[in-house]
Amino acid sequence: MKVRIEIDTKTFVRFWLVVIGFAGVILALYSARTALIILGTSLFLALALNGPVSRLAKHLPDRSRTLSTAISFFAVVLFLGAVIFLVIPPIVQQTVKFIDSAPEMVRTLSAQWQGFGDVVEKYHIQPQVDQAVASMQADAARWVAGFGKNFVSGIGSAFSLFAASLLVLVLTFLMLVEGPQWMKRIWGLYRDEKRLKHHKHIVSRMRQVVSGYVSGQLTVSGIGALCAGATVFVLAQFFHEVPANLALPTIAICFVLSLIPMFGATIAGVIVSVLLAFNSLPAAIIFIIYFIVYQQLENNIISPRIQSKRIELSPLAVLAAVTVGLYVFGIAGGIISIPIAGCIKVLVEAYLERTREARKEEHTKEKPFAKLVKKSQA
Repeated sequence: MKVRIEIDTKTFVRFWLVVIGFAGVILALYSARTALIILGTSLFLALALNGPVSRLAKHLPDRSRTLSTAISFFAVVLFLGAVIFLVIPPIVQQTVKFIDSAPEMVRTLSAQWQGFGDVVEKYHIQPQVDQAVASMQADAARWVAGFGKNFVSGIGSAFSLFAASLLVLVLTFLMLVEGPQWMKRIWGLYRDEKRLKHHKHIVSRMRQVVSGYVSGQLTVSGIGALCAGATVFVLAQFFHEVPANLALPTIAICFVLSLIPMFGATIAGVIVSVLLAFNSLPAAIIFIIYFIVYQQLENNIISPRIQSKRIELSPLAVLAAVTVGLYVFGIAGGIISIPIAGCIKVLVEAYLERTREARKEEHTKEKPFAKLVKKSQA
């Protein structure tokens, strides 16, 4: 039995227009991804800082929003300065210690190389060693040849990153100062009181999602930083080569870098492991084991549970949002992907709720008419 499906020309044209339009929107968004990342990051920071700025403005003369925003930015700069003050001196101290111990390390490596030479001579593997050395020399030569180009490219990338960061700060400042005024103008355009109340409720929920994500990320980073600092402090009690004052820089490094999803905690773990290795290799190995175990707990249990409660997303949705944001828009996309997913969830829920109310209203309106029809039939 053959089934024949007929589609009229109008439906066929509409379908392909929707497909082409959707593809065009996706292509336009991807082409403008850099600008969207800058605007999205600025909006994310503005929404995250809006609560503290608004509360501070209530206690200032004339409730100056500009002054409260400036004070908030100054507080952030002070916090970053305190972090640098805690992190840099121990790193410098460990670097000096490494330089002082470099001659002893060179002597140890020389002794080990002498033993390796005996092994090469004993097992007659000199040709293989020469080939490996020649390959490494060729790779080094290619790296040196492309160093100038890579250096110039690196300078350009660093300048672009600095310019983008500066633009994000300026946009965030202006959004915090002018945001309430713009929102009043937008709300003033509404004539339907019911729709105005509904849209205000949606915006309020989206703001709660962003602030909840920020507080959740700070909570996760704080837990990880305190656990890492406590681990280093305990290691310092068992390995006297490890200074106990390394715990504070560990907390600062892990807290700041863990705010970056996916890669931040790994970078922090590598830095702390290297600092420990300068003092005691066994302590560094133990910390690496601890770090791997804790990251499994954080990524699969702690972080998804905290974030899912704060922004009302399932752990699967959190992981999926970070993965998509990271691979499409890079690190910045990974950072803002979770609150964006939460805001999309709010919009979808509001649309579904609105649809259900509309259907309920239609059903209510149809009831009197249905009763009238029944009476006429009787």
